[in-house]
Amino acid sequence: MERCVSSKDGTRIYARQDGAADRDAPVVVFANALGTTLEVWNPMLAHLPEGLRIVRFDNRGHGRSDVPEGPYSMGTMISDAEAVCDAFNVKDCVFVGLSVGGMIAQGLAVKRLDLLRGLVLSNTAAKIGNAKMWQDRMEMVRSKGMALAADDILARWFGRKFLAGPDVAQWRDMLSTCSVEGYCGVCAAIAGTDLYTPTSGLRLPTLGFSGPEDRSTPPDLVRETLGLIPGSEFRLIRGTGHLPCVERPEEAAAELTAFLERIGHLGTPD
Repeated sequence: MERCVSSKDGTRIYARQDGAADRDAPVVVFANALGTTLEVWNPMLAHLPEGLRIVRFDNRGHGRSDVPEGPYSMGTMISDAEAVCDAFNVKDCVFVGLSVGGMIAQGLAVKRLDLLRGLVLSNTAAKIGNAKMWQDRMEMVRSKGMALAADDILARWFGRKFLAGPDVAQWRDMLSTCSVEGYCGVCAAIAGTDLYTPTSGLRLPTLGFSGPEDRSTPPDLVRETLGLIPGSEFRLIRGTGHLPCVERPEEAAAELTAFLERIGHLGTPD
């Protein structure tokens, strides 16, 4: 099921639901990384258990969502996710966020804890980079265009082995076709975000994972964020960089499935 959801400011956010049609089925919501679309989760979905209701969406400025003029704010992007959850009648979901999607996940958990029963933070942090780094990134993308900037970005995303293989081509294409305005709009949102204080107040089951070859959000940065949430768990998915869901989808799905089982989201007692 596909639909365009109207966010608070009227921006249309493209979203889709897959898997179980039953509204009472356990829900997992996925939020994507900068420069990617909801298809970034495709390799991983095939390895998840049946019976899940899976909701995904394209961030504003990306994929089939509208591309409003930037800059964007993290508050607005969190409102986009909130609108998607409400449109699909999501309650008590596990929210999985990758990179900027993980920032959205943290912010949504702070704002609308009624929507979430668990949090999965992949290759993300409470604060990523600094204002100068993101300003430099935006200037590079605006001057080169996405296609020419793609190789620089991919080198920060993927492990060496994956980067040298044939499978990287489809992800280069995804990144290359991303709107410059949308990409820079989300860069600005990340640059202005520091979630250390709000995230430190969260109290819900949380799993985080990262890849040792991630040069965008290194494992120590992910661990630091998870340390803000009491009882959280961390997993290192070896042989991966910034997108474990792409590089090692079976292992990433296994970690997610085990977490869903531990918190009773698949009908298994806590």
